[in-house]
Formats: sequence, C-alpha cells, structure tokens
Amino acid sequence: MHKEFFVSTLQTNDEFMDFFMVKSISIKIGSNRKQYLDVTLGDNTGEVNGKKWDVNDDEAVSLSAIKEGDLVKVKAVVTEWNGTKQLKVMKIRKGQKEDKCEMTDYIKAAPENPEDMYEYILGRVETISDEGLKAIAKKFMVDEKERLLYYPAAMRNHHAELAGLLYHIKRMLCMGEKACEVYTNLDRDWIICGVVLHDMEKLNEIKSNEFGISPGYTFEGQLLGHIIQGISKVSDMAREVGLSEEKTVMLQHMILSHHYEAEFGSPKKPMFPEAEMLHYLDMMDAKMFDFEAALSGVNPGQFSERVRTLDGRMLYKASFKGDITE
Repeated sequence: MHKEFFVSTLQTNDEFMDFFMVKSISIKIGSNRKQYLDVTLGDNTGEVNGKKWDVNDDEAVSLSAIKEGDLVKVKAVVTEWNGTKQLKVMKIRKGQKEDKCEMTDYIKAAPENPEDMYEYILGRVETISDEGLKAIAKKFMVDEKERLLYYPAAMRNHHAELAGLLYHIKRMLCMGEKACEVYTNLDRDWIICGVVLHDMEKLNEIKSNEFGISPGYTFEGQLLGHIIQGISKVSDMAREVGLSEEKTVMLQHMILSHHYEAEFGSPKKPMFPEAEMLHYLDMMDAKMFDFEAALSGVNPGQFSERVRTLDGRMLYKASFKGDITE
C-alpha cells in the first residue's frame, strides 16, 4: 500500500523505495556527453523531479518503455538543487500487476467532484441575461463536457491536476460574482462569460490523458497557444450562435488580454472593466493555488521550499493554525 502524503513529506537525505506515477520522462544528454534520465514523479500529494545519471544504451532501451501515466517503482535518495528537492534515482522499473497499487493514490485531482463543479458552472451560465453571451458560454460547456470532467488547466504549475480546468473556472466564478457585488460598475454577464471562456482552448493547447496528466503540447498549442487559439474559436462559435460583431470582438479582447503582459502572451492590456477584472481573477486563483500547494506539506511554524512560480519565495505556515487568540 502506498504511503499517504508521501511526495509532500520527502526530506533531504531520505533514502527510500516506493511507487510513483510518471508525469514526464525523457532521456537527455548531459554536458559530459553522457545520457541521463530526467523524470518527474508524483502521487496525489504532489510531484518531484528525479535524475538517474550515466544511463547506458541498454538501460535507455528499457527505460523507453516507460510512458507518462505509468506507475513505476523507484529507489532513490532525496537531494537538493537550487533550493528545491530532487531525487537521485538509483533504480527504476515499470509497475507490474502483482504490485497491486491503487491508481487513486497517484492521481493529483481537484478537491471537488468534477460532475458537481460542471453542474455549478453550467448553472451560473444559465443565469446570464444576455442571450448571446449565454448561448456562446453554454455551447462551450455542453460541447466540451466530456473533456472538461478530467482536463487539467496546465501541464505544470497551477491546476495541473484531474479536473483542474473546471476547478479553476469555478473558483474564478465564485470570486467574480463577489467582485460584482463590490464593484457595481461591472457587468455580471460579461464576468461569467469571460471566466468560462478565457482558458477554453487549454483543451486544444495541451494534451491530456483521462487522469488529467499532460505529456506535452499539441502541434497547434506549441505554435499558437491557447490565447490565439481562443480568439479563433470565439470567432467560429460566435457565427454559430449569431453573436454580434461588437460582442464577439469584446470577448476576443478578454481572452487576448487576460495574461496582461506581452511577455506572458497578451499583446494588449485590458481596455474595459470586465476584461481588467478577468485578469485579476485569473492571477488571484493561480497564486492562491500555488500558496495552497506549497504549504500543504509544511509543518506549522516552518517555511516551505522556494516556490519558482512565486518568484522563488519561501512561504511560511503560521504555528497558531488560524487561531489568532493564541
């Protein structure tokens, strides 16, 4: 039986033998011109990168049979590189039927039921008063239901988990509707529609298996990215539902500008209030996800490792566990 909360509790210098799910795997050539294995391993608590150095040709052939989503048994030592834990892999083999591993121990999944999240989001879409915006948002939800129930929101980083895209959309919707109560100049219809559609082409930007594990980008995703793909998709969907040109372009602008900076893929910054709010909702949910993930295996009163997606910060978990009276 797999250890509970294993990846999140790995400590430097630990030596162990255990099972993991492969998130990514490849044979690379080092600066010494020798082959090495670069593998990312995970369970339902997180993931960790590992290296097996000096892989010979025979090993490379056997290792090539291991694919993303496979379970493997690994013997390794926990080391540290650039302030981040890493595994020095000594042995690795593909899992076998007699190992009797439970797949659910190795799948990182959103903490809410996918069907429930889907119904919640579809329910919010049904409350949109603008018939055109409702039609285009509903079309996406209905047409893509099957993939939405398992697709991650990313290969790595925030919401890279089973049903991660749904979880990302749901939390943004919850915050977005609260924002509309505070900032009464915001149009709730545009917030809901923008949130639902902003990352819709993640479904075609990245690949994913039924466990929400992404082995890489699609051809179009690599060359275009979900922002450009999303703009094209909105154009097609708008024609199908009869959305006006003005509303079509405004939706395209929301998708185009939600990363805010050109270096992150947005050539235009938001130019109307709902587009601006969409950016902050997206950024807020991504950052809060990273905080939650980084602190999940940290003991109270301790700091996390450096978190690359949070500018290399070490995060602190309060020792009073939320009781400010202590």
